[in-house]
Amino acid sequence: MFSFLRSRIPAFKNAFSGLWHVIRTQKNAWIHIIATITAAVLGFWLGINKTEWALVVFSIAIVWSAEVFNTSLETIFDILIAEPHPLVKIGKDVGAAAVLISSTAALIIGILIFLPKITALF
Repeated sequence: MFSFLRSRIPAFKNAFSGLWHVIRTQKNAWIHIIATITAAVLGFWLGINKTEWALVVFSIAIVWSAEVFNTSLETIFDILIAEPHPLVKIGKDVGAAAVLISSTAALIIGILIFLPKITALF
């Protein structure tokens, strides 16, 4: 079992390397970092319940996954097609739309969870 776990270390290193690349190179990733930290701080401050935490964590994971997949898609397009092409633009735009959809849904979930708790404080 120990040898199996040790053999997984390079896979985790690769995954963290990919995530670090996204954070370093994608300006929107900084927006996601701020949103992630804000949601976590609000969650602890407002004392959200387990179900609400599950929704918040799931939302964060979906947005980050979409951003990572979009970065991967854009990188592949950039490698395969050196010159601008309308189909490449469509592919990149569709990847960006996935991030937009997931982040919009996460924002709505955040509003539904946090806004009533914040307004109750005032």
